[in-house]
Amino acid sequence: MKPVIALIGRPNVGKSTLFNQITKSRDALVADFAGLTRDRKYGDAVYQNKSFIVVDTGGIGESEQGIDSYMAEQSKTAIHEADLIIFVVDARAGLLASDEQIARELRTLGKKVFLVANKVDGVHAEAAVVEFYKLGLGEPMHVAASHGRGVAQMLEEVLADVPEDENPEEHDKATGLRLAIIGRPNVGKSTLVNRLLGEERVVAYDEPGTTRDSVYIPFERDGRQYTLIDTAGVRRKGKVDEMIEKFSVVKTLQAMKDAHVVVVVLDAREGVVEQDLHLIGYALEAGRAMVIAINKWDNMSEYDRKQCKLDVDRRFDFIPWARIHLISALHGTGVGDLYPSIHRAYDSSHLKVSPAKLTQILNDATEAHQPPMVGGRRIKMRYAHMGGQNPPT
Repeated sequence: MKPVIALIGRPNVGKSTLFNQITKSRDALVADFAGLTRDRKYGDAVYQNKSFIVVDTGGIGESEQGIDSYMAEQSKTAIHEADLIIFVVDARAGLLASDEQIARELRTLGKKVFLVANKVDGVHAEAAVVEFYKLGLGEPMHVAASHGRGVAQMLEEVLADVPEDENPEEHDKATGLRLAIIGRPNVGKSTLVNRLLGEERVVAYDEPGTTRDSVYIPFERDGRQYTLIDTAGVRRKGKVDEMIEKFSVVKTLQAMKDAHVVVVVLDAREGVVEQDLHLIGYALEAGRAMVIAINKWDNMSEYDRKQCKLDVDRRFDFIPWARIHLISALHGTGVGDLYPSIHRAYDSSHLKVSPAKLTQILNDATEAHQPPMVGGRRIKMRYAHMGGQNPPT
């Protein structure tokens, strides 16, 4: 699992600017689930072959009542889910009482905290950061996030103990097809997980992936190896009743980034809601192969089923390639049919197309639609080749 780094600090100390600097090599994923993660940003980043997720937790208020009293619930969740914490302070504004309060709270977490003094441009950096030593968090690192100065050196130190990414081919061989089950709370994810595993009864072991309670479960079906990534935690066999789940954007992003195929679970009785579309958007941003499972299909009237199908066809017209299944995880109806679609999605995402075939497709396309003229001359495209897989590029 990729480590999670949370950016913590008062408002207007430059956390969002630093977030954008860190994630500039990759498109940042922005979470905007109303009431859950409003104004909280989750970005995927890579530095020197080390992948990680960055969380911009938003500004902590000026009150001195403690973090719990003035930090939004998702910000607190992000801090506790984080592996590493970057505490950002403002070198121009100097040390404030709220900085000291935040530092006291962070020291109680028992996590590695890196103190970063931002906005050192335009001031004498060494003199400006002296007072921050009082926070008891070690030597402050100097950055000017708006110009990108010092960011690389900061990442060097923060990521010093983070291992480089594994060789993808070796990782795939060890884990088989990695399958993530995602969905908003109470759509039946855990019931589906238990159904998938309980049918086969070949779970080798349950290995907690991280402190975020994501569980990696290797299993085998028809001679093929799989690793199921469950963000909600696997319940013991038989305990398939859905519990009230606390949605975690971090766990969902972690699972998707580490998966080959994502199964997005929806509730047929509620239809397609905005959170479902946001989750699918996450999967698209991550470039993951996808299968849609419309759960709780049982006990619906014929009219409600028809309305659900119409809603799904209308709302999912932007992903015509994703196969949609109508299932009942509780009773097992349609669950076995997911596997052929999972294999198809995996094979499509790992498709290898020869340069010769791609070049032929390119030639056919340019014959049908001539490239534009530049400087009075027609652009000539000579050949095409693949840039990568999962997704094919």
